[in-house]
Amino acid sequence: MKTLLISASPRANGNSDTLLAEIARGIESKSVETEIVYLRDYAIHPCIGCEQCRRDKTCTRFYDGMHLLYPKIEACQGLVTASPAYNYNITAYMKAFIDRLYPYFEFTNPRPGPYSCRLASTYRALLTVGVCEQNEASEMGYTIPAMSEALKVMGYDLIDELAITRHFALGSVKKDTKALSRAYKAGEQLATALAAKAG
Repeated sequence: MKTLLISASPRANGNSDTLLAEIARGIESKSVETEIVYLRDYAIHPCIGCEQCRRDKTCTRFYDGMHLLYPKIEACQGLVTASPAYNYNITAYMKAFIDRLYPYFEFTNPRPGPYSCRLASTYRALLTVGVCEQNEASEMGYTIPAMSEALKVMGYDLIDELAITRHFALGSVKKDTKALSRAYKAGEQLATALAAKAG
């Protein structure tokens, strides 16, 4: 089993990256392999809704960083996504990533109609993480739902949502033992869910 962790922060070694590293430690403590991907290192074109992927089963309009990520997504039973809150929502990196998952859907005609996701044929577990500088998680707005809801319809089993508040300065969460502990335990929970299904 393997888990892919996706950081949508534009800042290297920031709070999202730190939390993902701690989640990865929790996952690995249960003997599940992890890989962390930083979307800032990939050139990902936003989806333009051309619908070519409905026929081709992959994006044939753009050959970019997503084609490096598609095999990783398919090979991993676990997925963790993390984004700082930008204007009450996910960053543009995460939005582009999620939109470019569209090729995995199967649609019926005529539209609208029932649809399914090819990834759902295998059990997959999900954690989503939002980070904001405000005191209240409600001020993240759509940050966590934008990830959780979009990925649940792809068949991912949402294990937990982590809303981490009061952090803006680069790496400030490194001193937040409560947030780090929660991240580690969430990683353990995801790994446990994967192991239960594998067994």
